[in-house]
Order: sequence, then structure tokens, then C-alpha cells
Amino acid sequence: MTTAHVTCPLCEATCGLEVTLDANQQVTRVRGDEQDVFSRGYICPKGASLGALHHDPDRLTAPLLKRDGEFVEVSWQEAYDEIARRLPPIIEQHGRDAVAVYAGNPGVHNIALTLYGRVLYKALGTKNFYSATSVDQLPKHFSAGTMFGDPLAIPVPDLDRTRHLLILGANPLVSNGSLMTAPDIRGRLRGIRDRSGKIVVVDPRRTRTAQFADEHHAIRPGTDALLLFALVNVLFAEELVAPGRLAEHLNGLDDVRELAQPFTPEAVAPLTGIGAGEIRRMARELTSDNAVVYGRIGTTTQAFGTIASWLVDVLNVLTGHLDTPGGAMFPLAACQPTGNRRPFAVGRWRSRVRGLPEVVGELPVATLADEIETPGEGQVRALITVSGNPCLSTPNAGRLAAALDSLDFMISVDVYLNETSRHADVILPGPSPLERPHFDLAFYQLSIRNVANWTPATLPSTLPQEWETMLRLTGIVAGQGPEADVAALDDFVAADVARRAGLEVTHDRTGPARLVDLMLRAGPYDVTLADLEAAPHGVDFGPLKPRIPEVLCTASGRIELAPGPIVADVPRLREELAKTADDGLVLIGRRHLSSNNSWMHNLAPLVRGGNRCTVQVHPADATRLGLTDGGLASVTSRAGKLQVPVEVTDEVRPGVVSIPHGWGHDVDGARTRVARANPGVNSNLVADETLLDVPSGTSVLNGIPVEVAPV
Repeated sequence: MTTAHVTCPLCEATCGLEVTLDANQQVTRVRGDEQDVFSRGYICPKGASLGALHHDPDRLTAPLLKRDGEFVEVSWQEAYDEIARRLPPIIEQHGRDAVAVYAGNPGVHNIALTLYGRVLYKALGTKNFYSATSVDQLPKHFSAGTMFGDPLAIPVPDLDRTRHLLILGANPLVSNGSLMTAPDIRGRLRGIRDRSGKIVVVDPRRTRTAQFADEHHAIRPGTDALLLFALVNVLFAEELVAPGRLAEHLNGLDDVRELAQPFTPEAVAPLTGIGAGEIRRMARELTSDNAVVYGRIGTTTQAFGTIASWLVDVLNVLTGHLDTPGGAMFPLAACQPTGNRRPFAVGRWRSRVRGLPEVVGELPVATLADEIETPGEGQVRALITVSGNPCLSTPNAGRLAAALDSLDFMISVDVYLNETSRHADVILPGPSPLERPHFDLAFYQLSIRNVANWTPATLPSTLPQEWETMLRLTGIVAGQGPEADVAALDDFVAADVARRAGLEVTHDRTGPARLVDLMLRAGPYDVTLADLEAAPHGVDFGPLKPRIPEVLCTASGRIELAPGPIVADVPRLREELAKTADDGLVLIGRRHLSSNNSWMHNLAPLVRGGNRCTVQVHPADATRLGLTDGGLASVTSRAGKLQVPVEVTDEVRPGVVSIPHGWGHDVDGARTRVARANPGVNSNLVADETLLDVPSGTSVLNGIPVEVAPV
């Protein structure tokens, strides 16, 4: 028996795991690492399934090439030869924008894809880059970029010191935190209680977190921005605004005061479903010591996601709880981005068909099908998907799936033959998480405590590391052909990172290990990768500390409390005040503790139990519509229709129905036996790709108008 200590790569919590292997290198046990400096032994069902993922017989172990409509295993050389034969001519004939990229959620949990995907995407030079970000958190990057100058400067709740936590549209007891890296959320929320604090949840569902909280407000979906503006209104009206030391670093305070005037508690109460008196009390309580507002996917995937994301931070500024212990703070990760920091800009280009804006270098995935289907100069004719499953996870997924069949060529970098990669011409697999090194580059930048942990590969791999795959593809699109010198390309990448960091390039390591070492050396803590290698349970750099003004990189060097691109969208929200509450049904999503979007549904330990893919309906709505618990219902939107079992429950407020996101594993051609045996339904078949948050182009996945009827 041997034991390895690894950082879990399956969600944002970055928990330390202790993995036991037998003499045949079979995983026999996975449990929490009690010595981990951050998670202290905590583990969730996803982490416990790491062995099942490693041993999954459906994981691809060789490249697949589609011949006469059927996939066959081929050598890596054959796969690269096919790519070199078919991809460069498309670029040469139709231009670089004829190739699109979709980068999925798993890639951000993979240091090789995080670091070397960028190299491939830059070499491609396409404006048609899409990712899961525009069905998730893009409004938060937009608001952080326009307020603080950096789309990655996202303040996170200082959970271990806060005493009043207002949560909107988030369910961290199930998600384990999102844009908030924090293992053992339950223990940390208990800590708030132990400090005689209070937890308030605003959510259309009585989620697991709402049940745990001291107070729950069942808001109407899509109205969070109205509620947040009303809270701002109360702070100004009752002269409770007290930004403290931030006052000298602010622009736009008076502008926000003026913008908030129409959004009185009385004006928004009928629309939000939360009483004016409650809104006033909620605002006053935010002025208590160590209070913080936190909003997540329920606030970002709605029609006013950018405004809601902005107002979360506006409230933290106005109450003096931004950049202060117990409030919302900026982590200082051991690996910081290198190079010149330039003020954030949006809309540097727009999509060809619908004119949707670029944000942080990508276009909204809601328009990817448009770009494939619409003829003309710049039409997307080839697609590369990297650890993504957009045929399940993007709005009007059925339309996108049909569009993929019209492509001239498609490559998928993926460990599964799934609902999306089944459309590919070539599939390039990668090693399991235990066969590759791991470092949470992205999530340490969102961590509630400054920590770092490097996980070396636990087991050898018979497959190339994904950074090598990315460089092979880079060589092909750069004109070097399938025989490109991967080592030389890696040296070039490392030299560029070293130059931007002001360091000499090193040659004692290769791949992600070398890049992480360079970034650590350039970072704020005077550590190297060797230091992390000597600390298998992680290194703790301490609690979050104030970082303003040094974290700011706006053109003014100040917090832009009323950034122009967001202020321009406020009149659209103001128009909502003239409307009356709609009596129609709206659809929202939900998730489960053992499910991370679509990419862990082929693991038997995570799909045990009853059918989770139900449509939750309030008893009053069920009676009115003639729905019965356990019966079938049709759910119809402008985009499509599906049938789903009914679950009658008062966990959802009247007028709201809820279906989980990321399921629908019932299509032909996928090789995921466990998922196909537990298919569920694809809620994105009824998600409407025409409904967007205007500034960011993020898809509306919460608050979709639907009709529900018994079958």
C-alpha cells in the first residue's frame, strides 16, 4: 500500500485528499487529508469519487478518428496527421476566424489546459473564442474589470471573520463555494454562528444553504438587481453610507446616489416579492460590523447579471466592508499574473451575426450556433472543444448540436466520447487527474485564505500530458506541421513567461512545473516550486489582508463606483419599475452536492439514489395546473420542449419551477454507460439563447418563461 496526498481537482474548494493505492496501483480509498493546511480533512462526495474517475472504463485511452461515420482508435501520429491535413486548409482558405474554440469548465481545473490552452488559442488568432464563462460568471468579471480595472480582481467574502453574511443566488453548501474557494463551507458557516453572527439567503428556492441560514427570502427570479438597488437606496436615504478609508479611493459616489433614487423599497417590493420593511431592515443590518454581501450564479445568469454583480460590490463599498477583515477582500495568490496590467476594456470586437460584445477575450456562447449556421465571410467552419460539453451546457443545446453536424471539421480534447465530442472528427484524450500534476492557478486567486499546494502526478500515464497535446496542436496551426518540436515550443513559452516576470528562463523543469515555478518566483511570497514540493499538505500564507490601492489598475487608479459601461444599462433596469409582476411560470436551475455540471455523471458513486432530474413545482401551482407528484409534465419555452417527472414541493416559491442543469445523457453515439443509464433531462433544451444579460452577453438560465402542463 502507498499513500499520496493530492489536491482535489473536481471543484473550486481545493480540498486536500489522501489517496491509498495497492500494489497494483489500484485506488482502494480516498479520504480527506487531515493535515491539509486549508481543508483540514474535509471531503465531499465528489472528492471521494476520484478513484472511480481514475478507473472509469469509459475513459478514453487512445485517440479516436471518425471513419465512415464510426470512431476507431488510431495512433497519436495518425490523429495529428489528420488534423494537419484538414485544419490548416480551412484557415488558409477562410481565415482564422473560421475556426472557433469552446473551452469547458473542467479545463480551469487542469493546470496543463489552463496554461497551455492559452498558447494554442493565441496561435489560432481567432475572434471566435467561447467558453463556459458566458453561461456562468462573466458578469462578475465584467463588473470587477470596470470597477477595479482587472477582471480577475474579484473580492471574496472573508468567511472566517465575517459576522453577517448576505447570500444571493448561491448555494455554497451544495456547490462548495463558487468564485469563493472555501473548503468545508458548513464548518465555516457554523463559525459565523459561533461568533453570534447571522446568515441571510435570498433565493427563489429553499436550498440546503437557505435551510441552514437564519433567514430566507424567496425572491422572484431575475429581480436581484432591483433588490440590491433598493438596499443601496436605503443606505443613502437613511444616511448610512460609510465607506471609511475607501472614500479617498472612490470615483462616482454621487452618481450611484442619483442612480439609486428611483429604486425605493416600495417601488421594488411588488416585483421582487420581498416587503419594503424587510428591505429596509436588511439594508440597516449590512452596516453592522464585519458584514459582507456575496452573490453567485443565480445573480449572474439572469437578464441583469452585470448590474447585480456590480451592486454586490457597491454595497460592500458603501458599508465600508470592502477590503476589510470580515468583509469582501482581495486574495493575494502565490502565483500572480505577470506582465503589464492595463485597464480593462470590453467590446473590442463583436460577433459577426448578432453583434454581441467581446468580454475578457471571448464572445457569448449563446451565439455560437449563429456563427456556424450563417453563411458569409467569417462563418465558423471548424471547431475545437477543450474539455467542454456545450451540447448539454449551453442554451438551446439542441440547435447547437444540429449546427455541429454542419461543420467541415471538429476536434475535441476530451477524456470521454460524450454528447459533444460524438460530433468530432478527431478526439484527443488526456491522462486521469492522478496521472498529471495539479495546481489551482485560478482558484487560489479566489481563495478565502492565501494558500498554495502543488500536487505531483501520483501515477505514470501511458497518454501524453495535455500540455504536450496543446503544443502539438499549436505547432500545426502555426505552420510547423504534425512533427513540431514540442520541447522547443515549451522552451519558447517558458522564455516568454520568464521575460514577463523579469526572470531568467530555467531548464531544470518542463511543462506546467516550470511555468508554475517561474510564477511563484515572481510572486509575492518568495517561494519556489521546490518549497511547495517539500510541503505535501500545502503552504499557508495567512488570512486575507487589505490590498487597496495596490490591487487597483483602473485608468484613474481609483475604484470606479459608477463605471460607464454598467451605468449605460441602468435605464433598462429602470424600465422594470413600470411593469407589474408577471403571473407566468419561470424556470430556474439547481445543482446537487455530488454533481459538477455534466462532466461527473459517468461515475457510479455520484449518481446513486433516486431520480434527481425532476421539475420542482410549488403545491399551489401543481393544483392549478393539474400536476401530480411523480407524474410527467411537459415544459415548453420559445426554444424547445421536454418531458420531465414532477416533484411537488414547497421548496420553490409559487410561480417558479426548477430543473437541474447538465443532464440529458440519452443521445445516440456517446460512450458513457453510467450516464446513459441515468440520463435525466437536458434543461438547456428549453433555455432560450436569445435571452441575455445585455452588457456581458451572458445567457439567462434563471428566470426563463415557460409553460408547464401534465402529460
